[in-house]
Amino acid sequence: MLCDEEHTITQELTSLRLEDRWRTWEYFAEYGAWDIPAVERTLMGLVEQQHRGRLGHYRVAAVDDTIELRSSLGVWGVCTFKQVSRNIKHPKLVRGHNWVMLGELCPGAADEPWMYLPEASRLYLRQTQLPPGEKFRNKHELAMELLRELDGCSPAALLGVFDGGYARAGVVGPCLGPPGQARRIEVLTRPRGDARLYEPLSSSSAQRPRRRKKDRHGRKHGGGRPRKWGKRLPPPRQYKKWKTPRQKSEAFVYGRRRKFRCRAVECRWHVSGPQTPMRTFAFEVEGYRKPWFIITSALDLSARQVLEAYAARFRQEDGIRDHKQRMGMEQVRAWTKNPVLRSLCVQTVALTLLRLLGRQLRRRRGPRCCVAPPWNPRKTRVSILDLRRVIWRHRAEFSQFVRELEEVRKLDRAAA
Repeated sequence: MLCDEEHTITQELTSLRLEDRWRTWEYFAEYGAWDIPAVERTLMGLVEQQHRGRLGHYRVAAVDDTIELRSSLGVWGVCTFKQVSRNIKHPKLVRGHNWVMLGELCPGAADEPWMYLPEASRLYLRQTQLPPGEKFRNKHELAMELLRELDGCSPAALLGVFDGGYARAGVVGPCLGPPGQARRIEVLTRPRGDARLYEPLSSSSAQRPRRRKKDRHGRKHGGGRPRKWGKRLPPPRQYKKWKTPRQKSEAFVYGRRRKFRCRAVECRWHVSGPQTPMRTFAFEVEGYRKPWFIITSALDLSARQVLEAYAARFRQEDGIRDHKQRMGMEQVRAWTKNPVLRSLCVQTVALTLLRLLGRQLRRRRGPRCCVAPPWNPRKTRVSILDLRRVIWRHRAEFSQFVRELEEVRKLDRAAA
């Protein structure tokens, strides 16, 4: 796991000098099992204990999906997906596992970047390629399952941050559902440029029926029902028509502090419904030509907090990259259902523990915890590759620990 260049059991056991344990490891890889939801809940509790990061009083979580490429159709759960790429040599149709992933976004101190800690995942299976005995669930249902699981592990209010692909009624509606059914999860996402926004409807306007209109023959049509929506507002791409003052400030975005200007409008969003107050922002960020459109139901957050939280969502993209490039996500040789599901669970636990270890090193040793290489003299933070190399130097101690652990288990079995 910590050395993806040696991604077979034989290579890993040889490097750890545990060749005599080959049969035990091979049997465990094929038939070993554990309670994956219990592991995920334990990991969520560990993150809450070790890194109690808050944005205001919110615990911030990010949801996104990624494709783990697999070349064989004989692997359980493999589906075909369309891939959009600028490279004309890349195939337009790929095979792989489509994972919906959830992780926690932890704010850093002062001008430190946010940290992404992966915690749980679900495998999405296409309905037309569903394996026998499996129940179909779309990505929105899987995302809501992950958010509800995290929400039940902490008393703090949860803020879900996701891209426009999940800004749909299937996710926003259950998060902001009717009171009394489940605890409300606030959302922060990117709306469409032509999203339908409406003014809040006053109580007198809601009770007054619509005016009946006359056609060219003098007959009246329409009307009769109370209004649900207020006056239509300009969409986000026409934000300059909003009759609100412009704000100026600066925020820590993508590695440095950037100045920004923004406009905000209180509205109702057609995705969340006419009863849910929302706030839509249009940001003009330094260094970017196009404006950023962000909408949120957390009305107590400032413009700076909203911008930093949405920019921190890119840390999840970095985490997915580490899954693939550093943790060997696409080198896993699992063919049946249980090994496929357990592989990413183990990688998620390992990546979160490595990131927490890097945070502990920075807190205890400061800038001295990282030796800058000659080609990057400005390096001050420990990467996942650095942590993997440090742990890999102590593989002899790990192999000795595994041997002693097995001896203790044998003595316990004999005593029982």
